[in-house]
Amino acid sequence: MFAVLIVGAGPCGLAAAISAQRAGLSAVVLDAGAIVSTITQYPYYVSFFSTAEKLSLGGVPFVVSADKPTRRDGLAYYRAIVKNFALDVRQYERVLRLERTGDSWLVHSLTVEGASRTTEARSVVIATGYFGSPNYLKVPGEELPHVRHVYREGHGAFDQDVVVVGGGNSAAEAALDLWRAGARVTLVHFGPTFDKRIKPWVGPDFENRAKEGAIATCWNSRVVSIEPGVVVVRTPTGDDDIAARFVYVMTGFAPNTELLRDAGVPIDAVTGIPRHNPDTLETAIEGLFIAGVVVAGFDANQVFIENGRFHGDKIVAHLLGKPVPPPPRLSAELDT
Repeated sequence: MFAVLIVGAGPCGLAAAISAQRAGLSAVVLDAGAIVSTITQYPYYVSFFSTAEKLSLGGVPFVVSADKPTRRDGLAYYRAIVKNFALDVRQYERVLRLERTGDSWLVHSLTVEGASRTTEARSVVIATGYFGSPNYLKVPGEELPHVRHVYREGHGAFDQDVVVVGGGNSAAEAALDLWRAGARVTLVHFGPTFDKRIKPWVGPDFENRAKEGAIATCWNSRVVSIEPGVVVVRTPTGDDDIAARFVYVMTGFAPNTELLRDAGVPIDAVTGIPRHNPDTLETAIEGLFIAGVVVAGFDANQVFIENGRFHGDKIVAHLLGKPVPPPPRLSAELDT
């Protein structure tokens, strides 16, 4: 019997485990993949939006030489965190369902080797993130093998026609990296320009490439269908066939709420937010909590590592009957 079982070994899940451990509560973390598996899905070249101190856990300094830590820095740091706190993390063990029994939970899981396990805990925290469930365009051809929802690097697209779909940081950075790798890039977005939260060092770079004609843009446009070698785009002047050997759909991800829904937690159909107490993060079902980006529903821009790393403190305070700590202050660049 564990006091707390956490589903998801991302930064917010690890932070919750540290909070529980420091309060003297036994905690175990289960993840279907490796620790911080979301970060492993980042492009190889990417740097974090937040500074290192805003990504640190448990008071352990995150020291890097640059202003922003890289993907590789992050992976190394969070591995060290698991070792430093001797966290009980079960990697490659997928949670299949949650079963309420009396005043505790039975968590049914399956290891990558195919072994079934059942773990008992008084409380469960769902910190499953969102990277496993992309926002699909829901157009014909999206399932074709040359269509990708995760971007790693542009080398394989050298001297090829590519289409990038999206209007956020992922789309802008992918388009720039592809262009620098020698691809012929067209960006398609349904809006008139990029989203508001575009990184301040990315926006001007892309705008300059677009002005000089290095990257083609289709604003106020939507993908109608994807075919081998062609993307059909509906523009303000009519449908257009755009050559594309590779298509990168950078439209973000939806939170993974399947376990919560199956456990009986109501999920708002419009916002995607599980019903919960915002002060304690306890859902509509006693003893079942949420942490990390799951709290924000479809608006993933509201929760980052920067503020989600404190969700565990809220949950543990509630479990111990103590006052809930105030929310953290976000860095200035995230407030703008």
